[in-house]
Amino acid sequence: MSFGDPNNPYGQQPQAPQGQPGYGYPQQTPQGVPAQAGYGYPQGTPGGGYPGTPLTMPGGVTASRVLLFVIATLQIIGAGIFMVAGAAVQKLKDDPTVQADAQFEQLQDFPTGALYAFAVLILAWGILAIVLGVKFGKGGNGIRVTTIVFASITAIAGIWPFVGIGLLHTILAILIIVFVAKSDGAAWFNRQR
Repeated sequence: MSFGDPNNPYGQQPQAPQGQPGYGYPQQTPQGVPAQAGYGYPQGTPGGGYPGTPLTMPGGVTASRVLLFVIATLQIIGAGIFMVAGAAVQKLKDDPTVQADAQFEQLQDFPTGALYAFAVLILAWGILAIVLGVKFGKGGNGIRVTTIVFASITAIAGIWPFVGIGLLHTILAILIIVFVAKSDGAAWFNRQR
């Protein structure tokens, strides 16, 4: 049987015997072995990394981070309102013309220190929200758990003492819990660093 000119690249090539790869032809990889294993890099993700590990922050986790910053902004505004209210009550207490008013007697008994204490507490809660949001990039599972606890307390506090503006806090906190507790959020916070 003749195959023509052996140096002709366009001619028919001889077939290798069954079970042996032909010269110059790629061999088949055995089943269960990755087709193109990199040198020293774990398989599963492009460019190395561990299988199933997200390379970028998932959308839900990013949204939770933004919502934490929104809560922090609302907390800072609330702290400012309480500071201004405390200063206004103190100024009214010092004004002799208002002290004779019967409606002001109830306000005069209210301690201005309590308003300032609420302002500090609100500001501290906002700072905690900022710290948690900043730690999302490099934080581990502890940041995830702390964020879920923070959002749970925020949701409960938004329902009971502060019903008006607290409803917005409750909605934001529930969204944070949902986004961080999802499987892609867990994968992000449990990833290898």
